Amino acid sequence: MTVPGYEDDLPLATRLADAADAITTARFRALDLSVSRKPDRTPVTDADTAVEDAIRAILATERPGDAVAGEERGGTAGSTGRAWVLDPIDGTKNFLRGVPVWATLIALVEDGSPVVGMITAPLLGRRWWASRGDGAYSSDTAGVRRLAVSAVASLEDAYLSTTDLNTWTEYHSREKYLALTEACWESRAFGDFWQHCLVAEGALDLAAECIVNPWDVAAAQVLVTEAGGRFSDLTGAATYEGGSALSSNGALHDAALAVLKR
Repeated sequence: MTVPGYEDDLPLATRLADAADAITTARFRALDLSVSRKPDRTPVTDADTAVEDAIRAILATERPGDAVAGEERGGTAGSTGRAWVLDPIDGTKNFLRGVPVWATLIALVEDGSPVVGMITAPLLGRRWWASRGDGAYSSDTAGVRRLAVSAVASLEDAYLSTTDLNTWTEYHSREKYLALTEACWESRAFGDFWQHCLVAEGALDLAAECIVNPWDVAAAQVLVTEAGGRFSDLTGAATYEGGSALSSNGALHDAALAVLKR
């Protein structure tokens, strides 16, 4: 059964995702798309800000007592109370280059822990969601299915993904990540939200990122754990706020952390 209190939050997250999709699909590949750079040199489009503003407007009406933390408009989730953590477009570089792999990420965090996650990728025709105690699910043209992580038990049989290999040089250790790829059966760079969703689906066994923001992985944490997997930062702490991320099927988590240890 759904944990009491979340049965109303998940339908709201669905409404927020629908509102986001209406904006992002209309602006994708738009000839008049406005693009600027934030202080950290990452790109932001008018679609990013429009999505976050639309979601915040709905939440102001539906959940006026909840905090909101978003990539574009700021705010903090805090360690107590309820907060919605938003990434209006995860994969903005893909979005502005016309690559259809991007998504809106919506998470409800309660007392510092993600309890509802919604990931919507309209150009992939996919949506993933989870709420604490009620499992993880995805939908596509074939319908809705419940998710479960893989049963792979050895790194030598594992399928691994990351985002940008170059970030490992600056934020962790390129050599350690390459050691992990060598320990695994196969590696790819599906990147961003999608790799964590693929871990939850059982298509991938590991997804590692050496640099993330809270809004990048809050929804992924509840999705992966509700699918039976494990989520942590690269120190092993089960948090979406650690600045790094490792999703796994659970069986491989400690082995992967051991390889990535500085």
